[in-house]
Amino acid sequence: MAEKKQKNEKHTPLPVVIITPFLIFAICAAITVVLGITPYNKFQTYIHVSFSDSMKNTTSAADSITVSENINTFESKSGVKTSSEGKVVIPSFGQQYAMLSCEAINLYVPVYWGSSEELLKNGACQLTASAVIGDKGNSVIDAHVNTFFADLNKLKEGDEVKINTSYGEFTYKVTGTATFEKTDKTYISQDKTDKLTLYTCVKQVLGSSTQRYAVICEPVDT
Repeated sequence: MAEKKQKNEKHTPLPVVIITPFLIFAICAAITVVLGITPYNKFQTYIHVSFSDSMKNTTSAADSITVSENINTFESKSGVKTSSEGKVVIPSFGQQYAMLSCEAINLYVPVYWGSSEELLKNGACQLTASAVIGDKGNSVIDAHVNTFFADLNKLKEGDEVKINTSYGEFTYKVTGTATFEKTDKTYISQDKTDKLTLYTCVKQVLGSSTQRYAVICEPVDT
């Protein structure tokens, strides 16, 4: 009976025993790499921001924020000319034409006109179909959730957001937030309401989210 019982016992094939530890190691390594992508991208971006910020502090007078006739102006290195009259200047595609800042979440990021993967690595991007800052309408700006807009969901009603352009400084206050599907264009479409919409993807550990998170701001009269 003992011999018969031994014959019925199943033994794990030797190749499986040898390969299993390597498979477990490979899976663990893959998970580590995936989880490390976001922190690395964030670190790389912050290095870029720090470098840009140090350059900002050492630029010449022509590239600094100046005050002319009570208008805060900003001269971009990309060649945007300041307007002492405060007239809205239409930027060209890919041009850095503004700086977006918010003390509440320690945010300071360049804003580019138009959007592409390369531009999103360097800062926030404004949809060309939206209103230029200073014009009437919905000005829509987005950035990656794992870099510049990582703390966008921490903004609360009443928080102040500022945008410096070559033709003036514009102040906004947060009035609301919204979560929507990426196929829903309600919050990022152009309309007649004078407002600023900041949005990004909803945070997700693996893969890309189909949802977006928006912060809606209204201009403050100064």
